[in-house]
Amino acid sequence: MTAQPEAAPIGTPAATLTEPSAAATASCSFCGKPDAQVAKLVAGAGVYICNECVALAASIIDGSPGPSGAPKPVWAALSDEEMLGHIPRVASHIDQAEADLRAWVQELRRRGVTWLRIGESLGVTRQSAWERFSGEE
Repeated sequence: MTAQPEAAPIGTPAATLTEPSAAATASCSFCGKPDAQVAKLVAGAGVYICNECVALAASIIDGSPGPSGAPKPVWAALSDEEMLGHIPRVASHIDQAEADLRAWVQELRRRGVTWLRIGESLGVTRQSAWERFSGEE
């Protein structure tokens, strides 16, 4: 049975989160495992986290050692071909985060927040924010 992404966490404006495209398979943003390989996958603002990474994070927060000490990078045990196969999933996370960011900015603009304030929040000029998110050429 394929695990389905759960609802957005409390406090996250669910209406502004965008769903992954049908072509993109949801996968954990931390370990990279696709939803079919984990029991649960929780969706956040542009990210997913699996039950295994939640358990590891909880053990780190609690101060207990993880299953094998310091975690190794995801790619440490992957062949070149496996890494190449993983790149599209990484790119889909970037695309999802960008789509979510656009939705948040659109909502801020709908509420009348100025480009200056949006730019300041992002650490860019109002002009850069406008050029990136206004949708105008």
